[in-house]
Amino acid sequence: MPSVLFVDDEREIVSALTRYFVRQGFEPFSAHSVSEAQVAIEQAAQGGRQFDVVCTDLSMPDGTGIEVVRAVREKLSKTPVVMLTAFASVSSTVEAMRLGCVTILEKPIEMEQLERELRAAIAGSRAAATGVDAASAAGLVGSSPALSELLGTLARVAPTSSSVLITGESGTGKELVAQAIHQLSRRASGPLVAVNCAAIPEQLLESELFGHVKGAFTGAVASRSGRFRAAHGGTIFLDEIGELPLSLQSKLLRVLQDKSVLPVGAQQAEAVDFRLVAATNRNLEEMVAAGSFRGDLFYRLNVVPLLLPPLRDRRGDVPLLLNHFIARAGAKLHIGADVMAAFTAHSWPGNVRELENLVERLVVLRGEGEVQPSDLPPVIRALLPGAIAMPAAATPPNGNAPVPFAALAQRPTSLPPDGLDLQAVLADLEDRLISEALERTGGNRNQAARYLGLNRTTLVEKLRKKARNGGGNGNGGSTTPQE
Repeated sequence: MPSVLFVDDEREIVSALTRYFVRQGFEPFSAHSVSEAQVAIEQAAQGGRQFDVVCTDLSMPDGTGIEVVRAVREKLSKTPVVMLTAFASVSSTVEAMRLGCVTILEKPIEMEQLERELRAAIAGSRAAATGVDAASAAGLVGSSPALSELLGTLARVAPTSSSVLITGESGTGKELVAQAIHQLSRRASGPLVAVNCAAIPEQLLESELFGHVKGAFTGAVASRSGRFRAAHGGTIFLDEIGELPLSLQSKLLRVLQDKSVLPVGAQQAEAVDFRLVAATNRNLEEMVAAGSFRGDLFYRLNVVPLLLPPLRDRRGDVPLLLNHFIARAGAKLHIGADVMAAFTAHSWPGNVRELENLVERLVVLRGEGEVQPSDLPPVIRALLPGAIAMPAAATPPNGNAPVPFAALAQRPTSLPPDGLDLQAVLADLEDRLISEALERTGGNRNQAARYLGLNRTTLVEKLRKKARNGGGNGNGGSTTPQE
C-alpha cells in the first residue's frame, strides 16, 4: 500500500484528498502547515520509514512548499515530491525543480489526474533507486563523495521533465551522465539522440538540428527530418552547447519555448515531444557576460545544473576505473601496489578519457600479466616510489599539479664532451611535449594550448610547421584533433 503525505493549510482539501486516496488503496497522512510537515518528515526519518510520495501546496501561512521540498531532500532523500499551486512564479518553479520536485501541478486538479501523477512519481522514484546501477551501466564508475553527490542529484532529476545542463572539463564523461539521465527517465523507451555542436560546420548545423525541406537550398535534393524530430518521444543531448553560433541560439530558444521545430525552407512548424540535456566544458556565465552566449537561453538550459568533477578531485575512484576498463577490455592485467599508487597520484589533466586511453595502450602493449614501470608514460613513471624527481616545472595554467621536468625531458643534465645540437634538442623536446599534451587531452587543441601555456593560434602554427617539415600529420600525435 503506497503511502502519501498531503501538505495543505486548507483542511477541507486535505480531507477530500484523504477520502479519495483511501478508496484507491493509498495510506494517506496529512499536515496542515509547513511546520507540521517538517515534524512528520522528521518523525518518518527517525522511525526508519519513507513516505512513498509527498504532495504539497506551494503557498501556506507559515512558509512555502519549497521548504517542504527541502526538508524531504534532507531527511527522506529518496522520496519524490509533487507540488500543487494556483500561483506558481518562475523563480519558485525553478527552485522547486532544482531541489528535485518531480512536477508542479496547477490547482484545481481532477482527482484522477492527481492519482496518475502520484503513481507515476512513485514508479519513477523506484526506478531512481537503481540510479547507481544505471550510472554504472552507462560507464559512470566510482564511489567518491564528489561523484556520489552528483549521482544523487541525477537520480532525483532524471524522472522529471526538466532541462539539465551538464558542465565539467573535457574527458570527465558528460555524455555518460546524459545516458544515465535518459535511462532513468520516463522516456527511457524512446530514442536518445546525441549531437556534438562543435563537430558540425556552422552552415550545416541548422539543417542538422531542425531539418529542411526539399529544395530549401542548393544540394537539398530530399527533405531531412533533423535531430530534434528524430528525438520525438525521447531525449536530445546537445554536447558542446557553448559552441552553438549566436544565430542558432535564438532559434534553439524558440524551439525550447514552443516545443516545435521549423525546418529550413518550411512554412509550418511541427510539434515535437523531447527532453533536452545539454553539456559544455566552457563557462557559459562568462560567455553571457562577454555577449557570446544568450542569457535567456542559458537560464532556460540551466534549470538543473550538474557539475561533473574532474578526476583529480576524485582520485579514490582511479583504482575502480582502472579495474573497470581492464575488465571491459577482457584483459588479464594486474596493477601492483606501487604502480597503482603512481596512477592515483597523477593529476589526470585529460580526466577519465586519459585514463581510458592509457588502459587501452597497456592492453595493446602489455597484453597480460603485471604492468611494469617501463609500460607507463614518463609522467606517471616519475611518480613511482624511488623515482628521481628534478625541480618541478611551473604549475600549468589549468591549475593541475606540476609535472617533474625529468619525467618529460629525459635528456642529459650536462653538456656531452663532444657537444650537441641545441636547436635540435629543443625542437625534439618541444615536439614531444606537444604530442603528449595532445594525447593527454584527447587531441583537444584548445586544452593542449592552455596546458602548454600557449595561445591556440601559436600551437596550430607549430603543428602546421611540423607537418610541412615532414614531422607527421600536423596533429602532434595520432589522436584526432578537436576544438
